[in-house]
Amino acid sequence: MSKFIVSARKYRPNRFEDVVGQEHVSLTLKNALQNDHLAHAFLFCGPRGVGKTTCARILAKVLNCQNPTADFEPCNECSSCASFSQNASFNITELDAASNNSVEHIRALIEQVRFQPQQGKYKIFIIDEVHMLSQQAFNAFLKTLEEPPPYAIFILATTEKHKIIPTILSRCQIFDFRRIQIPAMVAHLQNICKEESIEADPDALNIIGQKADGALRDALSIFDRIVAFSGKKITYEDVITNLNVLDYDYYFRVVDAFLVADISKVLLIFDDILRKGFDPDIFINGLAEHLRNLLVCKDPQTIGLLEISEGLGERYQKQAAISPASFLLTAINLANDCDIEFKMARNKRLHVEIALMKMSYVQQMVHQHQQPITQGDLAEKKTAELTESNATPAIPPVSAPETTPEPETVSPPESETAKSDANKPAITPANGTAKPAKKHKMSKVSLSNLLAEVKATDTDLISEDELNLDRIKEVWAQYIDHIDKEGVKSILRLAELDLEEQNLVVTIGSALAENTIRDERELMDFMREKLKASNLTMTINRDESKRQDPPPKPKKNLTAKEKFLLMREDNPNVHELMTRFQLRPDEH
Repeated sequence: MSKFIVSARKYRPNRFEDVVGQEHVSLTLKNALQNDHLAHAFLFCGPRGVGKTTCARILAKVLNCQNPTADFEPCNECSSCASFSQNASFNITELDAASNNSVEHIRALIEQVRFQPQQGKYKIFIIDEVHMLSQQAFNAFLKTLEEPPPYAIFILATTEKHKIIPTILSRCQIFDFRRIQIPAMVAHLQNICKEESIEADPDALNIIGQKADGALRDALSIFDRIVAFSGKKITYEDVITNLNVLDYDYYFRVVDAFLVADISKVLLIFDDILRKGFDPDIFINGLAEHLRNLLVCKDPQTIGLLEISEGLGERYQKQAAISPASFLLTAINLANDCDIEFKMARNKRLHVEIALMKMSYVQQMVHQHQQPITQGDLAEKKTAELTESNATPAIPPVSAPETTPEPETVSPPESETAKSDANKPAITPANGTAKPAKKHKMSKVSLSNLLAEVKATDTDLISEDELNLDRIKEVWAQYIDHIDKEGVKSILRLAELDLEEQNLVVTIGSALAENTIRDERELMDFMREKLKASNLTMTINRDESKRQDPPPKPKKNLTAKEKFLLMREDNPNVHELMTRFQLRPDEH
């Protein structure tokens, strides 16, 4: 049987200083041990593979270490540390809550808490994936977690803190573990390569760190897979081939083609990517990230946001120097829209190709719409301002017509207009060049047309005084035929109408009818439009004497059983008769 041990287990840290990327947790725990301010319950929460269980084991080991170092690290040599390393310690108990999540398992753990440690000062209980405990198990664990014996310490670990009930959270000292940054992962992988005598390309290790997505355990698993594939020499090509990662060179070539609007080259590069088996959405997402990195390189203060190697960073800076920010922002927006709508597209390839064509013309469109202000434009603008300020104030500029309205709206005859225009002097600006005066045409207004409009308006106004009740009832009936609501129709037919000058008086017999008529918003608009009476109003009066109840519903024929039930309700002796003869309701 092979004796191979995966890197995640072989290089698992045994000291706080060996933990990668969690210095804030390590320093806090060391200070707590130094000042003897150690809590009785800890909760380590964070993403997977960032060192939660590792820190819990180191803390448990150092608590019972017989010879801790000066900086409160475990010695890894005493009997307590040796027994823990061999999984033979009786003072440290590890429980996987994912498979031991019932009340019985927690009660068994509570029974172990009652016994004092056989060796060392503390009895430590490490519960991993604590969020998997059931609600009843949490409740059974509350009292022990709040007031444990002085020798008992609980260390809980979870990836989903939001699933833990608040009563548990309030009883623990919470430590939030961070995602491990790519440079820290690369440094750790380089140390392992030195130990294993492996030659690795820094760009290759950087790709492994990016693929791990902040989890060091995932990075070590990927590292073992790459070593099995390429042996003692890890190259960038081997990594991108094994991990199915698109090479950076494709993105640089595509952006270079964008900048010169070479659509054919862009489409050929995209075709080459598809022939190698990459999905179009992987390419468009990678392109958006590449454009984002170029935009970040535009400002020296944001270069630190790049998670790439130094050699690749120089290439990014060179391409960012020749890529306008307007182009990068527009291209990122197009790539984002393409990614959002990718799932809805039937022809995936054509959908991505359309987005690439748009990106190819971005630079050209920016140049067409941009009109930069040159030094010559600024000089001409200043000259024009000085010319306007030195012009003769008595003659107003042609481009600024007077805002004061003329008292007469009727234009003079054409002959007089022509004479007055001929007598006006030409406008002479400050430079001495005479410009002909521009004519401002005015529309002619006919007095006969105005009088006709006034008479028509007066006719409409006069017609409002000629309202009569018969005409109102006729329009009322037209509205009833106009609507489709049968209930409203019946109420409007029963209403009595009367006219008092410009006020329509409607008399009805119930509150329901009154509310129904008031809810008809279109009624008065319809009446005013048909009667041509804009001042018409309506008053609703209620008269209970005129109320007409709906006709009674016809009685339906009762069945034999219904007749029997009615007889039993009216005559109690029927029930007594049923009891004596032991009759059931269905035996009537």
